[in-house]
Amino acid sequence: MRILGLDEAGRGSVLGPLVVGGFVWEGDDQAALRAAGADDSKALSHARRVEVRARLADMGRGVVRAIQATAIDDGNVNRLEEEAFLDLVRAEKPDRVYLDAPVHPAGIPKLRARLVAMSGVEDWVVECKADSTFPVVGAASIFAKVARDAAIAAIGVITVQDGHGPIGSGYPSDPVTRAFLSGRLATPDPLPAFVRTRWATLDILRQQALFGGAGPDPLRDR
Repeated sequence: MRILGLDEAGRGSVLGPLVVGGFVWEGDDQAALRAAGADDSKALSHARRVEVRARLADMGRGVVRAIQATAIDDGNVNRLEEEAFLDLVRAEKPDRVYLDAPVHPAGIPKLRARLVAMSGVEDWVVECKADSTFPVVGAASIFAKVARDAAIAAIGVITVQDGHGPIGSGYPSDPVTRAFLSGRLATPDPLPAFVRTRWATLDILRQQALFGGAGPDPLRDR
């Protein structure tokens, strides 16, 4: 049996791409993937993710699709993510797909029905926290996260060289990311293409700048 695990990294970020990862595995027994370290990428350090990714690359095939910030600004992130999932399914032609659900559990039946109808693959296992439950999804999670980390690191090198400073992780809760965005908003220059300008983060930071940063920071706990 040919199975495909699917997951994403960077959905909630305000900077950089959303990366959808897939991992193709021949056979339904995923024990070897677990033994190799396949797990939820968020539970692993960066060094451990890179190490496990290299090991997994010799066992199956990792594939990624990057959705850039400009596309997210111009479209609907849910639809773009689903299109990336479907693109990988059509390319890899699995017998079964395992997906870490990007929706509330109540929305899973509707999502699954839509993916079955649009992909032509009948056998979909869609669960929340599937990256922890199914090693093939954990493997996809690792490929997505490593690719996303590399993209953010590359952007950070450019911004430091340009004199705008580091960008941090790209997530709204990161003080380094917020400081970078506040600095860019304080200039008359347009925001760079890697910023998701429709995110509420930008409106919040503009309001904080307008009122001198007074009051609670609604981004801190996000």
